[in-house]
Amino acid sequence: MESFSLILAIVVVTALAFDFTNGFHDTANAMATTISTGALKPKVAVAMSAVLNLVGAFLSVEVANTISKGLVDETGIRPEVIFAALVGAILWNLLTWLVGLPSSSSHALMGGLIGAAVASAGVGAVNGDALVTKVLIPAIAAPLVAGLAALLGARLTYKLGRKADGKAAAKGYRAGQIASAGLVSLAHGTNDAQKTMGIITLALVAGGSLAPDSDPPMWVILSAGIAIALGTYLGGWRIIRTMGKGLTDLQPQQGFAAQTSAATVILASSHLGFSLSTTHSVSGAVMGAGLGRKGGVVRWSTATRMFVAWGLTLPAAALVAAIAEWVCGLGDWGTALVAVFLVASSAAIWKLSRREVVDHTNVVDEPEQAGVVTTAMAAVSPPPAGVTEDLAAAGAPGSASDSKAPSATTSV
Repeated sequence: MESFSLILAIVVVTALAFDFTNGFHDTANAMATTISTGALKPKVAVAMSAVLNLVGAFLSVEVANTISKGLVDETGIRPEVIFAALVGAILWNLLTWLVGLPSSSSHALMGGLIGAAVASAGVGAVNGDALVTKVLIPAIAAPLVAGLAALLGARLTYKLGRKADGKAAAKGYRAGQIASAGLVSLAHGTNDAQKTMGIITLALVAGGSLAPDSDPPMWVILSAGIAIALGTYLGGWRIIRTMGKGLTDLQPQQGFAAQTSAATVILASSHLGFSLSTTHSVSGAVMGAGLGRKGGVVRWSTATRMFVAWGLTLPAAALVAAIAEWVCGLGDWGTALVAVFLVASSAAIWKLSRREVVDHTNVVDEPEQAGVVTTAMAAVSPPPAGVTEDLAAAGAPGSASDSKAPSATTSV
């Protein structure tokens, strides 16, 4: 009994650690645009997002029930299986955070749970219908629906605001961006915090501490909400910097349309119990809004890299989780070995991240992306006097004319 109590406690702590990484991994979804446009200062933005994530955690338990009751067979799951699933999800979150890659924490968790369950009890332990209808289909539909809504919303916003006063409109859209960013944060807490609630509830059921088909206890809801809020407050600055530029050029009108559309999709899916990715929803909305302005473009090379990462998330987390489950199956020493590996790997990733510190003081300091040739030349030697002016006159990428673009436009 003591051994069981220990492993269950380890699973709960590890689940909250995943929730913490989910918070700082996904802050960019809500706040990258708002920070980049200067609508909110970085620390104020992440503080607001953290509070709203905490509030959102109490709005629903439908997504938590999808994970704890529907995705895998509760009767064939041991606490060690859930621990292995969390190991796969946490390591993927940390690796993608290190390189500043916006990937899906939700799919990392789903992949980890599926990989560990299959390794433990076979393919039959996974509910294929729930996987397809409540995970895979929303993963494809969410960015498309959010993107289309943002495209139409951006076009409508420009049409309605053609005759508006410039300064008044800018002030209004700034307020709109803050409000819509808050709505995305609320939606994120409603959807993503529930995934950790579901995992902890599943562990409690598997360990015999909770009856099957139970809803998450209040202490689970509260602890998951606090964990994701704390993670959000740290900011996830590396991913904010990536999401804050590179995908498309957004004006405040487009940012407002993108964030509102994404929040609507996420809140609707939470109500229906769909475990979709906020990253997919927000990225789809950003691309749709980018195409919603006349002359707007999407950098499809960047988008393609994101799509590839999205496709790798679920299988990569599943593979790591399956290996972790195999090692845990060797006995208590195997579980201890996996725990030591998780802690050591997390520490190593954190140490690597210190080589280039990104925080609220420099998250918006990076210049716009330049062309390959320009970047290579700049790395060899500083430009001679007058070159900057010549590049500006020619409209070259990365020139002074680019870096001094109107503050109303930001890259996302």
